Order: sequence, then structure tokens, then C-alpha cells
Amino acid sequence: MVRQQLDETGIAYKDVQLGDVSLNGRPAPAKLAEFRKRMDALGFELLNDRRSALIERIKNIIIRLVHRSEGEVMNTKLSVILADELNMDYHYLSSQFSGAEGITIEKYVIQQRIERAKELLTYGQLSLSEIADQLGYSSVQHLSQQFKKVTGLTPSQYKASAEPARIPLDKV
Repeated sequence: MVRQQLDETGIAYKDVQLGDVSLNGRPAPAKLAEFRKRMDALGFELLNDRRSALIERIKNIIIRLVHRSEGEVMNTKLSVILADELNMDYHYLSSQFSGAEGITIEKYVIQQRIERAKELLTYGQLSLSEIADQLGYSSVQHLSQQFKKVTGLTPSQYKASAEPARIPLDKV
């Protein structure tokens, strides 16, 4: 959809990835305004400053990792993955993220993992042990403790509730 809007407004680009567009030079202000208007109409927000774009890239990587395919194991530490993928020092990434979001990367990851656990509990296709394993928890007990700390409910209580409260990923 982003590519289509870029093409229709005549803005030349090198690459389009989730949350990131690399342009060929600077587009004319009128074209950029038209593109912004089109993206706003589709519910997309354009981030101009580098810090906001960096934070979005960090979030996208974390979401991709938390929602990875079943059976796909994450053997590398998150700090190493972020530093490698963004080609920046992890401590710099961490301080930028904390400054912009008001929470640490680690707490953001926990929130994402708990939201994913809620989703998987709602589907009811996996046992709690399978969910813990898929989300990279060392044990069901660890998942249950974090789940209760974040939601105030145990996973079983959450699953039994009439209308489970989930938070959209972009609002976490």
C-alpha cells in the first residue's frame, strides 16, 4: 500500500520495509504533502525525525520476534539482535527508547510477550506449557508470574474471563 501511494504521488524510492521507507533524494514539498495526506487517510502516520523512526524500528523488530513462527527458536539475546539489525550500540538504542517511551526495552518486550500470550490463550489451541515455550519463557511458572504481574490475573483466570481485555500491538 505504501509503495502504491509513493508511485501514485511520483515519489522515487529505493526500498520499502515495515515502518521504513528509503527515498531517492528529497521529494518536492507538494509531493510530500500529497503523500502525507494520502497516508493519513489510510491511517498511517509519517515520522520525520530520526529518533521517532528509530523507536519504530526497534518496536517492529521486537514485535516480529515475539510473533515469530511456531518452532522458530530465538537463540540470540535481544540486545545483540537489535544492535546487529540496526547497526548501533545497544546502550544507545536502550537510552533512546527509554527516553522516548518512558519504559525500558525489556519492559516493552514483556508487555508484547504478555499480549501475545493473551492472544494464544484466547485461541485455545495451545497448552500453557506450549505458550510458555513458544514465547521463550524458561517455565510455565515464569510465564504465569509475569502474566499475573502485568494483568493482575493468572493465565487460567484470564482464559476463563467472559471478555478478555487485549491491547492492540500498536498501543502497547
